[in-house]
Amino acid sequence: MTIDDNALGFGSGARAVWASDPNNSRGRLYPEERSRTRSEFQRDRDRIVHSTAFRRLKHKTQVFVAHEGDHFRTRLTHTIEVAQIARALARALRIDEDLAEGIALVHDFGHTPFGHTGEDALDELLEDHGGFDHNAQSLRIVTQLERRYARFDGLNLTWESLEGLVKHNGPLVDKSGAGTNGPVPQPILDYCALQDLQISTFASLEAQAAAIADDIAYNTHDIDDGLRSGLLRLEMLDDVPFLRELVRDVSERYPGLEETRMIHEIMRRQITLMVEDVIAVAQANLARMKPQSADDIRSADLAFIQFSPEFKAIDRSIKSFLYANLYRHSDVMRVRQQAATIVRDLFQAYVDQPALMGGHWTEGMRAFSQGQICRRVADYLSGMTDNYAVKQHRALFDHTPDLR
Repeated sequence: MTIDDNALGFGSGARAVWASDPNNSRGRLYPEERSRTRSEFQRDRDRIVHSTAFRRLKHKTQVFVAHEGDHFRTRLTHTIEVAQIARALARALRIDEDLAEGIALVHDFGHTPFGHTGEDALDELLEDHGGFDHNAQSLRIVTQLERRYARFDGLNLTWESLEGLVKHNGPLVDKSGAGTNGPVPQPILDYCALQDLQISTFASLEAQAAAIADDIAYNTHDIDDGLRSGLLRLEMLDDVPFLRELVRDVSERYPGLEETRMIHEIMRRQITLMVEDVIAVAQANLARMKPQSADDIRSADLAFIQFSPEFKAIDRSIKSFLYANLYRHSDVMRVRQQAATIVRDLFQAYVDQPALMGGHWTEGMRAFSQGQICRRVADYLSGMTDNYAVKQHRALFDHTPDLR
């Protein structure tokens, strides 16, 4: 599949009819006067960047915990890389770059300390109280937990940003109301009772761009970090034919190239090929279905922005390779087990003695049910950085794993 160069939006400034229009936003839960200098989606992006949740991403694990090396990705650097790819896709498809960037920047707000390890531990601990889902937690953060504005809790983002945050991976329920990937997390249902995010439809193209940018970013950069760590080796990339061809191409073009440059050349080619494939598929889908509005995108029966069948297979093979050789590597699993211990210990300590959380976190808790206490503790604990979680564990327990 090839890209239609004439349809690309580079520098044109013209928004396509299928793009989300900030001038016609469905608004905010709490109405506000519009800015004279920024669009509604620019304001959303700026609020996201200035939030405390965004700053905390700096010290949250992507794959490797912070002390393992300064050059490994954190949630923050991963998020910035996702936003860059999302914005590139948005510009090529003539959709709203600010909305795509904002959704990319907010998509990981709900991640716990220690990455998916912390999420898995909290989900298990909250099994009797609705479980824990980082996407639903992101929604809680931007609608309730951020405490910055005088008139409301949260960031009061536009409907389009919240929809993109909740549905960027596709509809949460089918036409019959059944969950497409298990039960819909209760925090999402609770918010939809206040402002319907239409969870049975697809999200905007901007949200779809952010979602696939996330896949492209971590497929590429987790390989990069794995090679930097020594847990992966260049010869291991031969297990994935797509990566093997990239290695061969770089080796033939630059014989004897030092490994650091070799890795970068492979990664940049991987990103370019994946992005170009996505643009070509999206262009073909748009040309075939001819949507005339952003709502036509939502009501479609498929995601417009996706990989071609060839690259879907490549995406699956890369994910399988990473799970087998990096995410489940014995060194990574050892650290994950230690990190899970920290999360479980802290959770139980705060449930037993909520006063340990201090500040506004203890407000009104005397009237809380057990489920409400557990949810409040999860809100507090999930907001921690890796460093702060370790510090708090050391303050409360005699022995803290060193995560090595």
